[in-house]
Amino acid sequence: MTDKPIFRGVATALITPMNERGVDYDSFAKVIDWQCEQGINALVIAGTTGEGSTLDDAEHKAVVDFAVKRIAGRCVVIAATGSNDTRYAVQLSKYCCDAGADALLLVTPYYNKTTQGGLIKMYETIADASSKPVILYNVPSRTGINIEPETYEKLSYHPKINGIKEANSNISKIVHTAQLVGNRMDIYSGNDDQIVPILSMGGQGVISVLSNPMPRQTMEICEKFFAGDVKGAAELQCKYLPLINALFCETNPIPVKAAMSAMGFCEDYLRLPLVPMEKTHREKLFALMKEQGVI
Repeated sequence: MTDKPIFRGVATALITPMNERGVDYDSFAKVIDWQCEQGINALVIAGTTGEGSTLDDAEHKAVVDFAVKRIAGRCVVIAATGSNDTRYAVQLSKYCCDAGADALLLVTPYYNKTTQGGLIKMYETIADASSKPVILYNVPSRTGINIEPETYEKLSYHPKINGIKEANSNISKIVHTAQLVGNRMDIYSGNDDQIVPILSMGGQGVISVLSNPMPRQTMEICEKFFAGDVKGAAELQCKYLPLINALFCETNPIPVKAAMSAMGFCEDYLRLPLVPMEKTHREKLFALMKEQGVI
């Protein structure tokens, strides 16, 4: 644990409400306000769940601008600015820092991939250009590349690189990473089904999809753990596991967009190549949401 974690607890990987005309800012405001009213610790803007990969440059910047102004200091704002084009990531990161984001989330480079040495050079280049702390985002199932524990160790000495969103699902490698980075970097779970396991290794929280429809319940998992009620936290982790699995039965954010639409927050609209959820999956998701009292 660093002296000053970017956040502690739950950061919602926030959806970006859309319709055929573009970003639906009225719905976006409603979602942001509700998350803040629920007491969420942080919001990640324009990440994977926010369909950042299909926001054009102007939209990406406008979404961050809007979120910073709407949140108005009520929680930590983390702007997703990673790219497989390092030059663009630098430019976007500088913009979002100037726009008032509190931190940046930097995904590994997808499609062109790179070596571990390339990862180090890329992350150092972006972090050097940033005026705000950065969280590295490791999600090899999407990008085809994994950040190795030894790479994290080298990057942990950079003064701006403060955190890790770890979604590689390999607990053994996460343990190894925790050993190597010590108190120089904070580890956050990038998978909702691994919140308690990663907290048990000194993790500081989760960057969550589940907390879109269930912010208060997701925070309770972390709050119980931090208060010493590990058994209670584990029980909640298990209680919500069927719903967590349903939220990932199709590619994220397809199911969570369906969930938030069912709650009245937005249209069930996604940009191609994503399409709305299949009927059988949708029925199962909604049944589980009813069981939890969400709808």
